[in-house]
This record gives sequence, structure tokens and C-alpha cells, in this order.
Amino acid sequence: MRPTPPSLPRRLLAEFLGTALLVAVVVGSGIAAQQLSPHDVGLQLLENSTATVLGLTVLILLFGPLSGAHFNPVVSAADWWLGRRTGHGLTLPDVGAYSLVQVLGAIAGSVLANAMFEVGTSISTKDRATGGHLLAEVVATTFLLVLIFALVRSGRGAIAAPAVGAYIGAAYWFTSSTAFANPAVTIGRVFSDTQPRSSPPNSSASPSVSV
Repeated sequence: MRPTPPSLPRRLLAEFLGTALLVAVVVGSGIAAQQLSPHDVGLQLLENSTATVLGLTVLILLFGPLSGAHFNPVVSAADWWLGRRTGHGLTLPDVGAYSLVQVLGAIAGSVLANAMFEVGTSISTKDRATGGHLLAEVVATTFLLVLIFALVRSGRGAIAAPAVGAYIGAAYWFTSSTAFANPAVTIGRVFSDTQPRSSPPNSSASPSVSV
């Protein structure tokens, strides 16, 4: 007999908190890295990516049993798409609700990180929108989805937390965008003008990143 899933309000709260904490980890560790290693962008990226890998893994383990730990509108939409014929997974209204709280959580996480480091919340002025960045985000997001659903379909969902964390950590380094791979995080990142991840060599910005 299948256990009763948590109620929608509980799942939405888990998605809000999980996404907020994820963005706080990404932005906060980026600010800390910039302060600790102001003259070494490579070291900043290593510090930022390490914190993100560990933080994301813990958050998936913590919130996975409640909401599935999507923290990402694309993952929620894919969950609905793959389960629509079998009746499993999210409904379309659930996807809308998940996406809304994920975006709000991402904004809250960015504001929280700014407040912890007393840098103030402002709209980002960093220009990172290039064709290369867009391609990198398509690649990073596509393979994130492939990884998640390959694990689920093959019955290896129990290792999703370390696997997803490891993939995002690697994607920090092999993509020019440092792999946000997440529309909610991308929106939340707008509300911090700091540079928590490393930018590509020919970019006018320096460190920036996410999931």
C-alpha cells in the first residue's frame, strides 16, 4: 500500500524553502568566495561550486521526501509531462503552483544572502546574455533532466541527491554560463548585483553561478 503523499500546501512550502535555501547557498557562497579570494577568480569558482554541490545534495535529501525537491520549474514541468498518461507525478495546476513558489523562493534566497553579507539588495547590472551562455544553459538543463529521469526510470532515485549535486558541480566548470540550469534561480539571481559565479574569459563580468 502506497503511503499518502504530503498535502499540496506542505509540498509548496517545501519547494519554497528548498529553493530559497539553494539560492542563499549559491549567492552567499559566491559573495564569501569573492571576499576571501578577491584576486583569484578560479579559486572563487572552486569555493562557490563546492558549497553549491554540498548544499544542493543536503537540500535534496531534506526536502525530497516532501515535495520531490524539484527547486526548478523545468523539472516540475518534466515531471508532469512524463506522468500525464499514467496519472503519476504532478498535475498541470500543481506545476503552476510549484513554479510560482520556486520563483518566489529564489528571490527570497537572494535577498537573504544579500542581507547576511550586508551588501544590500539591488537589481543586477551584470550583462551575461550571449549566444554562448544560452547554448550552455540549454546543454546544462537538458542533461540535468536526462540524469534525473534516467535515475528514476532505472530505479536508482535513491542516489539522485549526490548524482545531481555532482553534475551541477561539474557543470559549473564545463559550461560558459556556470550552469544555472534553472529558470527560478536565474530570476532570483537578478535580485543581487554581486558576482557569486565565475564568468567566461571574454565576459565583462567576473564571478557568478547556480542550479
